[in-house]
Amino acid sequence: MADQQNQGSTSNRGFASMDPEKQREIASEGGKASHEKGTGHEFSSEEAREAGRKGGQNSHGGGGNNQSR
Repeated sequence: MADQQNQGSTSNRGFASMDPEKQREIASEGGKASHEKGTGHEFSSEEAREAGRKGGQNSHGGGGNNQSR
């Protein structure tokens, strides 16, 4: 008989299975470390505006060329 251990759901493994508060805590630590190291990125207001515009278009079908839905 084949090993059944790796089949099906991985319900108790990995980052995605952690509770959302624990995920935020770990992600926050990584962000703080990168800024202390000097490699973190801070959005300018223009970059943030552009990212928000693109996100809105992608999530709400904001008039882009993807009208084939």
